Amino acid sequence: MHVLFEEDGAFRAATILADNDSSLQVETASGKRSKIKAASVLLRYDEPAPGVLLEQAELLLPGIEADFLWECVTDSEFHFADFADEYFGHPASAVEAAALLLALHAAPVYFHRKGRGRFRKAPPEILQAALAGLEKKRQQALTIERMVAQLTSFNLPPEFPPLLGQLLYRPDRNRGETKALEAACSETGLSVAHLLHRCGAIRSPYDYHLQRFLLEQFPRGTAFPAVEPPLLPVDLPPADVQAFSIDDATTTEIDDAFSLQSLPGVGWRVGIHIAAPALGIARGSPLDEIARARLSTVYMPGSKFTMLPDAVVERYTLASGRALPAVSLYLTVTPELEIVGDESRLEMVPVVANLRHHDIEPLFNEQTLAAGLAQFPFRDELLTLWQLANACEGRRGKASATPDNKDFNFRIEGDLDDAESCRVEISARRRGSPLDKLVAELMIVANSTWGALLASRGVAAIYRVQGGGKVRMSTAPQAHEGLGVKQYAWLSSPLRRYVDLLNQWQLVACLKADTPPFAARSDALFAALRDFELTYAAYAEFQRGMERYWCLRWLRQQGIERIAATIGRENLARLDDLPLVQRVPSAPELKPGQRILLQIESVDYLTLALGCRYLETLPLPTTPAAVIEKLPEAVD
Repeated sequence: MHVLFEEDGAFRAATILADNDSSLQVETASGKRSKIKAASVLLRYDEPAPGVLLEQAELLLPGIEADFLWECVTDSEFHFADFADEYFGHPASAVEAAALLLALHAAPVYFHRKGRGRFRKAPPEILQAALAGLEKKRQQALTIERMVAQLTSFNLPPEFPPLLGQLLYRPDRNRGETKALEAACSETGLSVAHLLHRCGAIRSPYDYHLQRFLLEQFPRGTAFPAVEPPLLPVDLPPADVQAFSIDDATTTEIDDAFSLQSLPGVGWRVGIHIAAPALGIARGSPLDEIARARLSTVYMPGSKFTMLPDAVVERYTLASGRALPAVSLYLTVTPELEIVGDESRLEMVPVVANLRHHDIEPLFNEQTLAAGLAQFPFRDELLTLWQLANACEGRRGKASATPDNKDFNFRIEGDLDDAESCRVEISARRRGSPLDKLVAELMIVANSTWGALLASRGVAAIYRVQGGGKVRMSTAPQAHEGLGVKQYAWLSSPLRRYVDLLNQWQLVACLKADTPPFAARSDALFAALRDFELTYAAYAEFQRGMERYWCLRWLRQQGIERIAATIGRENLARLDDLPLVQRVPSAPELKPGQRILLQIESVDYLTLALGCRYLETLPLPTTPAAVIEKLPEAVD
């Protein structure tokens, strides 16, 4: 006697060795003996042998149609062996009964299991819904198969264009398009971005990087809602100064300006004037909501997304030829360049000139200062302010800039809508020039002085803090060790950074003796700090990525095959005359400051990867290794 039973979700046949009512000792065709429960037995039979029962039953399966079985059976629950007798029209053999069991088991859409060997036909409405679902899946599988074939032939399926952003940056793995794309990537060995680029779906690598950033940070687009710019205040006293600004040629958000007046018998009165959008933008207003959402201006080579609408920037930027609202810090400075007093005011400041680096630096630099300055507009003012900046730097005991560091300027020629046809020019200027030092030191004075004022009045503010080498934002006025000041609040860029605008609201309230918009330790203050830190870091990472893209473009544009580089910390290398940091696994272990020659082997604009190979170590530079600039982390 043999039995057909179910074990671990599978049907098995075996010979009975011992029958103990509730359990049986059985032996399979392979010789394996086991003990099974009597309740798991589905069928007892005499022939054929266990080793061939299921094989013979499977041969009958093609002739048994599930839909016909469903038509034949009643609505009541049934046992497969009883139904087998009815279906075959005679007492079913063991092979026939087993075949019917396999057919019922293989059609769960048509028949629902109700116990061991027992089934019930699915109700008509449930069956129709299930069959429709199966057909839908079949069609989806065919569609996926077709899309995979198109993608592996580097043709874009028609379903893809509306979904490109999602497929590239936020894939939904439940969608057929994503499944097809992943399968095609597996077949071709290409990444998603590289495959879609081969299919013509990505307009350019530049657009690929830009669209990723916009999807993450500006999902509703970069356009500003329609908002009327606030009117300039009419109740501010006029300032009796002639202010001027110092900026790059491309700067439109001019936040700061300076003035200098002689004080007979005392020295000078130095004015540091900061644009005052806080006097027109109210906390909680539509413009505040815009600035709060963006938190900062986004910079990238050849373009930017401003924090505030152009009309608002144009109204408050310290452009020449107008008197504009400003928060002014006046310093009383002795002939020995000691600051012996300060005063803060809200006033209308006449701006008479916007000086640009490219115009002034040829006339005002280390060489011309050493040789004696020629006559040019604002010569005397710049000289005095530079001397004050040197004195301030000396008192702090910290350099305002590492002398050998460089600032890099990118100039993009062409229309960025067709970035592939653009050309890039990259120029370097040494950081810490006399103009840089002048501006940096006066900003440090303003931010630390106003930070101290806010702290002394108990007015909440957001500070920039550095301790143990780590820079962070804080609502507590703590020391900034890197700058050598007791506190440092960002207040000098209210047109470009939300933290500065927030702090300016607090400062204006302090100067007016009003209640400040943000209370100490308020949820709104902490939320602004947290959101700003995260967003500002994301914007900076995007800017670094786009600069790296244009550096790679420049290497190919110039046809450079070999380039020198300087080793920094962690064996990272900075390529000469580029803000491009690169790991060079093939290079030997070298000391910071050593120079090497690299072979450029590959450039990938989509991953921003640069493949380069170490060729040789170059002679050491005359500059001591100790002053070689610290290199940021490499982009892998």
